[in-house]
Amino acid sequence: MTDADADAAGPATVRSVARAAGVSVATVSRVMAGTGVVSPARTERVLAAARDLGYRPDPIARSLATGTSRRVAVVVPNLSNPYFYDIIRGIGRASAADGYTMTVADSMEDAAAERALATDMLQQADALVLVAPRSDRTALEVLQRSRRPVLMLLGPRSESELPDLSVDNLGGMTALYRHLADIGHRRVVYLSGPPGAWQNLRRLEAARRAEGFGVQVTVLEAGGTIAAGHDAADAALEHGPTAIACFNDLVAFGVLHRLTERGLGVPTDISLTGFDDIDFSAYSSPALTTVRTPRERLGSEGWRTLRRMIDGESVDPAPPELAAELVVRDSTGPVPSDAVQASA
Repeated sequence: MTDADADAAGPATVRSVARAAGVSVATVSRVMAGTGVVSPARTERVLAAARDLGYRPDPIARSLATGTSRRVAVVVPNLSNPYFYDIIRGIGRASAADGYTMTVADSMEDAAAERALATDMLQQADALVLVAPRSDRTALEVLQRSRRPVLMLLGPRSESELPDLSVDNLGGMTALYRHLADIGHRRVVYLSGPPGAWQNLRRLEAARRAEGFGVQVTVLEAGGTIAAGHDAADAALEHGPTAIACFNDLVAFGVLHRLTERGLGVPTDISLTGFDDIDFSAYSSPALTTVRTPRERLGSEGWRTLRRMIDGESVDPAPPELAAELVVRDSTGPVPSDAVQASA
């Protein structure tokens, strides 16, 4: 069977495109891979022939030929948290528009697993995004020396020189404490997030700053899940707070459930706040006072920065943090009168 017969019997091939465009197979390969110098006229002939024949280049063959995969790897600490899903969606939409595919892995809040996943995925992708990394300085320094671009989102800027895009956790949490102070709260418990989370360290700093406007914040360890909030609620109540501030909205949902089990009203007996403003927050009962962060925008801007790194361009390693916005809903209210009298 001749090459022409083979082409007629099956899908279009690089040979049939070359023959239709009147160029060599090597020229077609260079055009499809975007490598090498091909004149505009020849490029247009090749692309037109490919369209007419319905030719689709084999991505595996292309990656072998060019040494690139057109794939970006993303590692997140907890895929069950809708917050991270929104960031992933931002990365996915922006990278797809540039012709890249995305591979996502969940480290399940395990720093060792995160390191292993990052190392393995970098071998199969052109670049890596670490979302809210839990790794320590040493592990991040190893990734910094990688030959392929690595970007952090919500990363520990003070611990690494890897480029990082982040959100103003400190300002957002400070605004939340100020809101509580403005409606009379002076005793607040903060249910702290995962110890390896850089965002949690910034929110702890906000707890210290809250003393400047009269709010005493007691910090208790909790975590980042609904179960963590439910399990920590009783310990929080032992400190006699008039409000409980949570590391994120998921923790707040767990606390809300436990308060309901104990017959306590929100905010009639105690106020409650979250952080992140995930979609469910506006539809809980009561709707949750929280801090809104631009999650999908963070993902899309992260991709644009990473794409510049892939192209060999220099980037700002620590651009200004994206703004966070206080969202006041029904879960916060004035301090109950009996609580005011007890603190007098």
